[in-house]
Amino acid sequence: MTSYDVHIKGGTIVDGTRVPRYKGDLWIKDGRIAKIGGRADHTSEREVDATGCIVAPGAIDLHTHYDAQVRWDPWCTISGWHGVTSVVLGNCGFGFAPCKPDFRDRSMLTMTRTEAIPYESMVQGFLPKWDWETIPEYLDSLEGAPLGVNVLQYMPTASLMTYVMGLDAAKSRPATKAEREEMQRLLHEGMDAGLCGFSIQRLGPNSTQADFDGTPMVTDTMCDDDIFALAEVLRQRDEGFIQLTQATSANPNDPEDLDFKLRLAEVALRPIIDNVVPVSQKNPRTHQERLEWLAKAQSGGLRIFGQGGTIRTGFAFSLDNWNLYDSSPAWREATTGTLEEKIRKMKDPAIREAIKRETDTANTLFTQTQIAVGGPAHRLVVQHIAGRPDLCDKYEGKSLSQIAEEEGKHYLDVMLDVSLETDLKTEFLGEGPTYNVDHMAGVYNESPYTIPGVSDGGAHTKFFTGGAWTTDLLTWMVRDTGKLSLEEAHYRMSALAAHAAGFKDRGVLREGAPADVLVYDLDELDISPAWIGEPVFDLPGGEWRRVQHAAGYHHIFVNGVETFTDGDCSNETPGKLLRHGKG
Repeated sequence: MTSYDVHIKGGTIVDGTRVPRYKGDLWIKDGRIAKIGGRADHTSEREVDATGCIVAPGAIDLHTHYDAQVRWDPWCTISGWHGVTSVVLGNCGFGFAPCKPDFRDRSMLTMTRTEAIPYESMVQGFLPKWDWETIPEYLDSLEGAPLGVNVLQYMPTASLMTYVMGLDAAKSRPATKAEREEMQRLLHEGMDAGLCGFSIQRLGPNSTQADFDGTPMVTDTMCDDDIFALAEVLRQRDEGFIQLTQATSANPNDPEDLDFKLRLAEVALRPIIDNVVPVSQKNPRTHQERLEWLAKAQSGGLRIFGQGGTIRTGFAFSLDNWNLYDSSPAWREATTGTLEEKIRKMKDPAIREAIKRETDTANTLFTQTQIAVGGPAHRLVVQHIAGRPDLCDKYEGKSLSQIAEEEGKHYLDVMLDVSLETDLKTEFLGEGPTYNVDHMAGVYNESPYTIPGVSDGGAHTKFFTGGAWTTDLLTWMVRDTGKLSLEEAHYRMSALAAHAAGFKDRGVLREGAPADVLVYDLDELDISPAWIGEPVFDLPGGEWRRVQHAAGYHHIFVNGVETFTDGDCSNETPGKLLRHGKG
């Protein structure tokens, strides 16, 4: 070796293993960490001054929906701005492979509804690059695309079932023996090509994330035996893991079927990442009972890891593209269809009465995921009334309950009436919940089996900005409150995430490991804007999203190549498709 590529000098190293931080230098050569600590034994082509900074492994974002966005934004921002160097795609059973050519448009429409990814952005930024049908072809295409982060890919189970059974059959009945065997064969084929396992959203008939036509997603009502058939593939291979989103069971009267998760772990004998660990801001037993359940499962040899949603972010939305009231059948009906159809339904007295009845008398539909749906509807604030200056002074800045009292209306009539004045573009601001940092941090401090994240990065892009979770965790839980140690935070964000999800040789700073490295000033870390992301028109097709930028990350390296310097993108794309977690 004649020289190193990069010498990161004078920083405080937090290596991701929980080893106490220490002052030291780090050297990079050919995309890998060549040396940590000690004195320079060779020259370096570049020196990075890390004085006063933390040098840590890049974060791993296990729950994203960047499946389309990665094709026009290789760095998967927002996550890429906030220290994430590896992402997992295909979560919740959703994705774009395997997919027959004549089903491409329907696949994009599904993602438009369930994950609120703008359709026109996919048409212009994703569809022209669609050159696959099977999973092996898809992985080859992904590997050949420019990547600014490392990527791991699940088998999207909804796509698999639709490919084998057809959409109508996949939504209406269990698979036949022949169909089940074909799905197993295709999962084997995908695993041979480099998949990391499979994923499922199972939210029951009143799914909180419905399909384009308002019906549950394919996997929402998937029968146990079809899931177990896929789990048997992982057991036979002794590789891969399962991502499971299951806030409700297939039985609508059962709020959460924990026994099913145990049975699935027993069949697969592989790790399961369970989304999400529930947290109450008032009752600590809510998360503690789940942690106790995880501990019992692990002590019995079942490797189930809980993932926590730690991000503190607000919601701002308008009813023209809102999809997070779908657990209410009446709201789901009203917000499904074209803009004209939505307007017609929101004027319908019968639908309105059903919305009010379900919201007033069955508020529990929303309380379990209150943060995720913007908080109680009567506390929503009218933030912006597009194109109607005559109504701005009258309504903007007021809550729905305040306007309802002034006008003698039901607050939901206020919401619908004001929305209809602007073709459903009136913007509502969700109330900021009061977060209990002891309970949120307790998810990690009280269990060895929990991982932060659930960013949903790439999804719901007009509503919230979960991709900033890394910066929020480091500033709120570590720096500002001291509820989580810096060493513990990086272990959870990187090393434990890599272990649970099958990343090979990533998540820690170790000699010989790929150089996914952050250099940041903990005192300078910041999210801007702080609460609600600002609208930015930077998506294909002239579409917009909400963004929160990061401050304090001076250098972000992916495989030894700098991708961001003080927030500025280098336009380098050193990321890799990690087949079988390797690369």
